[in-house]
Amino acid sequence: MWWLARYRVGDREDGLAALELAILTPFVIAMLLTVVGFGRYVHGKQVADQSASAAVRAAALANTPGGAGSQADAAARNILDNAGISCSSFHTTPDTSDFHAGGQVRVTVQCTASLSGLALAGLPGSVTLTSTATAPIENFRDLGG
Repeated sequence: MWWLARYRVGDREDGLAALELAILTPFVIAMLLTVVGFGRYVHGKQVADQSASAAVRAAALANTPGGAGSQADAAARNILDNAGISCSSFHTTPDTSDFHAGGQVRVTVQCTASLSGLALAGLPGSVTLTSTATAPIENFRDLGG
């Protein structure tokens, strides 16, 4: 009966650990989903920045303002597709108003990405990622006209 002497009636905590776990688990899951959601947002923003940079490089290497727009769009889509970002709405807006030798070109990329898998954390269903990049056009460039 030596084992009975170790336990007193007031020291019994049977089941309290399970109760604490049951209470804290939803909060821990919500915090993890929030961290994952912010991570997805930051990754998407970085990819949008990369796609805008690639788009403006492609536009700056084009020979015509019309070609700059189509090449910028293709380059931005390629970066987003390779990164696994699926956009429900995607727009590239090239600004070729200063498209001449020694000028510059600016491209804005806008992508609406879905966060619907993280609805339990209270995040919105989608987020719009926007990034703008500018690149100079070489001074001694022959733009064909």
